[in-house]
Amino acid sequence: MSRVDLRRAVVLTGCPDCFVAGADVREFAEATPVQMYERHAERLWQAISHCPKPVIAAVNGVALGGGCELAMHCDVIIAGRQARFAQPEVKLGLMPGAGGTQRLIRAVGKFQAMRMLLSGCQVTAEQALAMGLISELVDDHEVLARALTFAAELAALPRLAVEQIKEVALAGADLPLDGALMLERKAFQLLFDSADQKEGARAFLNKRRPQFTGERNG
Repeated sequence: MSRVDLRRAVVLTGCPDCFVAGADVREFAEATPVQMYERHAERLWQAISHCPKPVIAAVNGVALGGGCELAMHCDVIIAGRQARFAQPEVKLGLMPGAGGTQRLIRAVGKFQAMRMLLSGCQVTAEQALAMGLISELVDDHEVLARALTFAAELAALPRLAVEQIKEVALAGADLPLDGALMLERKAFQLLFDSADQKEGARAFLNKRRPQFTGERNG
């Protein structure tokens, strides 16, 4: 049996009663536009959004403001039953500044996103699941364990295929359909040069479990 490389997937989590409660309001209560610009916080977020590996958010408790945005930077969100999500920036005379207006509307559609963005209301984990904001809902004490199990499942899959799926799915979402389909087609063809594609096909035909290595073909 092949050994699973757990470095092929990432799990982000907080503490049992709080994923991330958002920014410290005291830090920017008197901040100027130039000070906010010079923080270049977007560079920190890009390390997550540009990660080629699957990133899983394990959310317990509140994910408010930047916490909700952080979860949406991930590829999969697993939440506990007591989790709560919100973009409450409007209540401070602000708006989301780390992707909340753009990622939320892409995740749940205009009308649910606008309800959350304009009012700053919190949604429960059950509501988040129904609107498509999270991937899975589990009991609170199972959140991290489920996220780690799912990460291990992804880590055991062909590395190049997983990376290409993520890259094409995210890049294609912002392209016209024809361009996105061409991107998908090229990535599909590229994977035929991977050792895992050949191993997967042979294992299927021989009715055995594949032994993926994540390597390019010979």
